[in-house]
Amino acid sequence: MAGRSSPTTVSTKLQKIATLAREEPQRVLTTLAHHIDVDFLREAYRRTRKDGAPGVDGQTAAEYAEDLESNLQSLLDRLKSGTYVAPPVRRADVPKEEAGESRPIGIPTFEDKVLHRAIAMILEAVYEQDFLDASYGFRPGRSAHQALQSLWEQLMRMHGGWVIKVDIKRYFDTLPHNHLRSFLDQRVRDGVIRRVIDKWLKAGVLEEERVSVSDAGVPQGSGVAPILSNVFLHQVFDRWFEHEVQPRLRGKAIFYRFADDIAVVCATEKDAHRIMAVLSKRFGKYGLTLHPDKTRVLGFRRPPVRSLGEWDQRLAGPESFDLLGFTHYWGRSRRGQWVIKRKTATGRLSRALKRINTWCRRYRHAPVVWQHQQLVQKLRGHYAYYGMVGNDRGLKHFRYGVRQRWQKWLNRRSQRSGMTWDRFACLLERYPLPNTRIVHGAPSA
Repeated sequence: MAGRSSPTTVSTKLQKIATLAREEPQRVLTTLAHHIDVDFLREAYRRTRKDGAPGVDGQTAAEYAEDLESNLQSLLDRLKSGTYVAPPVRRADVPKEEAGESRPIGIPTFEDKVLHRAIAMILEAVYEQDFLDASYGFRPGRSAHQALQSLWEQLMRMHGGWVIKVDIKRYFDTLPHNHLRSFLDQRVRDGVIRRVIDKWLKAGVLEEERVSVSDAGVPQGSGVAPILSNVFLHQVFDRWFEHEVQPRLRGKAIFYRFADDIAVVCATEKDAHRIMAVLSKRFGKYGLTLHPDKTRVLGFRRPPVRSLGEWDQRLAGPESFDLLGFTHYWGRSRRGQWVIKRKTATGRLSRALKRINTWCRRYRHAPVVWQHQQLVQKLRGHYAYYGMVGNDRGLKHFRYGVRQRWQKWLNRRSQRSGMTWDRFACLLERYPLPNTRIVHGAPSA
């Protein structure tokens, strides 16, 4: 199409916003929405996932794309004129590691996803200049594995330490809107952008044909929720810890945050308990509650040794802790040195196998060729995240569990038990499951 701008043009707009925000860190930005035009929305559409579940209107990405230019122009007109109406998000519950608990996920309409992406692109250009290096969650060019790598390196340099594992109860569901608005006021006051964000916050959640509206929470699953949640915790925790907590401590203390998963590493036990004593008050001031059992101080010092042999069993050994799906613990390297090792957290492994079992049961009558293709993708996806040096046993456990569940439900395709283990072994020769693979190499201290 003649005159259509390229992703490079949109990138130039975002770079201008980023440069302005970086050069004037104290400036409140009031004119940002003029950067959003049809070309900007088209780029937001390109960046939006097309395979997600439909929202309350039932419209799929393919249906929206049938008249894409007209739909984007209509969306832009409604956004700029203030006539845009935010539909409620459809709620779906995803099981958590804890028995009987689930995590609510919000599913917006596809058009909302496109607008979420456009607004998130603007906000990211601004706030990426403000966010601290210790924040890793849902940020461009950053990942959970980078957070894990940085944490590993710091703990190894400090020979361990005292770790505060911070757990916020139902963070995305309880984030107060009034505090979020006040934090946004400090940086972004563009009328169009703030108006549409307010509409999303007030749109409510559709569950069992009822729409419920609350003055707290941002639905997980919406494209704008990650940046809004990062803005909130940047003010509540990150800046507070850097400017007020660290200068008052005697020893070294560093934090790592991935969305609402926070770990603080302290060199001294006294500093760890001093921080722990004020955490609940700090989060409570902004309407958040810490989980009383999961938020605690863990002794994670390198095990004491009497010689090159085992550590003195009369002394208390270090505790382990879970972060981002991995259990961190001290173990021996091949050279006999104490190193921090990581393995798949028990809860994550159990949940992953439950999902495989549910999937195999649901599609047990599907063609075996298709089942094999899907299971291969699931295994490779698991290896891509959990394939870390030292986690061989966890990967093999998962692969073995997938084999067991696949055989189990193939054997129940009919009343006749036809898929014995001998027959299944022959089937695996024709349709082999991928072997475990280490994707993330050994970290260097």
